[in-house]
Amino acid sequence: MALYVQKYGGTSVGSIERIEAVAQRVKKSREQGNQIVVVVSAMSGETNRLLGMAKELDEHADRREMDVLISTGEQVTIALLTIALQKAGVDAISMTGDQVQMKTDNSHGKARIKTVETDNLQRHLDAGKVVVVAGFQGRDEDNNITTLGRGGSDTTAVAIAAVLKADECQIYTDVNGVYTTDPRVEPRARKLDCITFEEMLEMASLGAKVLQIRSVEFAGKYNVPLRVLSSFEEGEGTLITYEDVKKMESAIISGIAFNRDEASLTISGIPDEPLVAANILTPIGDAGIDVDVIVQNAHGKDGLVDFTFTVHRDDYQAAKALLEKTCEELSGKNVQGNDRIAKISIVGVGMWNHPGVAKTMFEVLGSEGINMQLISTSEIKISVIVDEKYLELGVRALHAAFNLDAA
Repeated sequence: MALYVQKYGGTSVGSIERIEAVAQRVKKSREQGNQIVVVVSAMSGETNRLLGMAKELDEHADRREMDVLISTGEQVTIALLTIALQKAGVDAISMTGDQVQMKTDNSHGKARIKTVETDNLQRHLDAGKVVVVAGFQGRDEDNNITTLGRGGSDTTAVAIAAVLKADECQIYTDVNGVYTTDPRVEPRARKLDCITFEEMLEMASLGAKVLQIRSVEFAGKYNVPLRVLSSFEEGEGTLITYEDVKKMESAIISGIAFNRDEASLTISGIPDEPLVAANILTPIGDAGIDVDVIVQNAHGKDGLVDFTFTVHRDDYQAAKALLEKTCEELSGKNVQGNDRIAKISIVGVGMWNHPGVAKTMFEVLGSEGINMQLISTSEIKISVIVDEKYLELGVRALHAAFNLDAA
């Protein structure tokens, strides 16, 4: 008997018909002798509907009360799915995050899981029940309802799989696996049978939207095999696990990730001093703005440097205002920005053992007339910042150059 934690997102449970389809899928797995815990999101559109009502009342509503409000979306889904399972002849019970005893910190709207109790879950599993759990939510030490932030149901599922030592955590979504790149940009993109945690973590952090990055981090930390599958078609999906040596030897690049939501900022002509980077980035960090690619260029003999970094496009104006203030304080020359850029990244655990990957990437982009404004590298990825109008051309060219459409 295997134990599976299955997670279904908002699209997968977006209507009564789809909830009934999920119930049939769970029933089939249960009839094969498996123990099943199901984690669900709110029905598609429900969280936005709840948020919209709150904003009609107050644009700056109390975050604790917002968590109380939006956590109800998942409670609706667990009840409906449990009813559908019981109607289909499956012994099932629903549980909120609090009933599971999902303990979190008190960061409302973006809480992090601290502990998950197994007693209640295990008792119901031992009794032969399918347990349907509300994702995205928990409770802090002061007995307040908390929510885990965007993609939190993925994290809930992985956390439960970790504490129960499940055989797999299966993430059901509206795509049938992880692809070499977004098929909407490159129609020849190929579904991957497997990918490593390291690669998936890079893909998620660099813009791939299949899995929430926190869930991948959690799965990697606790060695929980993850599988991405489609709710709407049959198939084996993509298994995310630790390094597969055979795969590593045959594949240099596993995929191409990209992010359209990039912006860059440059502060020019500031003194080249030991704390220059800290002086620039501390106000940015204190404002809760994440910085990605960083490049520092020395002028030469005049003792001045230019400092460039990228941020999410939504943070561009706030970061620019802070940087202009810093420029004045440091007697810099000026601040320049560009919020019409994109990031393209090639990812693969095999690249560290194959020289010339960067050379190929740069030659391919150059031959297409694509100028690289910034470059960032690690052992398993190379990222470049380009003008956003070249994003799709660059992705397709690199996909072909590294033969990612070949099985």
